[in-house]
Amino acid sequence: MISVENLVKGLIEIPDEEFTLENVYEFLACNPVDVSSIEPYLFWSSKNYTRNLIYKDERFELMALCWEVGQVSRIHNHADQKCWMTVPIGKLYGQNFRIAEIDESRNYCKLEKTESFELSNWLAAKVELEEPIHQILNLPEYGSRAVSLHIYSKPFDKCLSYNTENNSFQEVKLFYTSIYGSLCDGVRL
Repeated sequence: MISVENLVKGLIEIPDEEFTLENVYEFLACNPVDVSSIEPYLFWSSKNYTRNLIYKDERFELMALCWEVGQVSRIHNHADQKCWMTVPIGKLYGQNFRIAEIDESRNYCKLEKTESFELSNWLAAKVELEEPIHQILNLPEYGSRAVSLHIYSKPFDKCLSYNTENNSFQEVKLFYTSIYGSLCDGVRL
């Protein structure tokens, strides 16, 4: 187990040319984070999962996402950026999707489910750039809160969100719940 500070330090030390999907995945898989070191960054909301920034520079950002039982993300992509995640607390379910049909001029997009996966016990995962659309869920049957650590390279503040009920998509702005352990202005939990 390493502290989240040492996780950040190790990520910073990876040279740019080696900051690849596979290398960062291996680093995350070999360095589970001590839960006590992320506690200052954990904020919970009964309304929706929270996005809590731990570290950010021009190359990557690290966040702790806090999930109450039953909370889910929108179906989304990562704006063509790399993503890795691990779950040090609880268990999460991930569902990947592929585009079956798209007409960007009408914001029409029909998705099909592909692989699904469970994350728990510090298991590392990566979002494949060839099939980046996915959803993360804290299923009610899991019966407990969950925390996932996410690394994004490069940081981004917008992504595409998909609606399977009406086969549409739109760009959405992303927000932090907290930054470096302090709630953002105007955030109510």
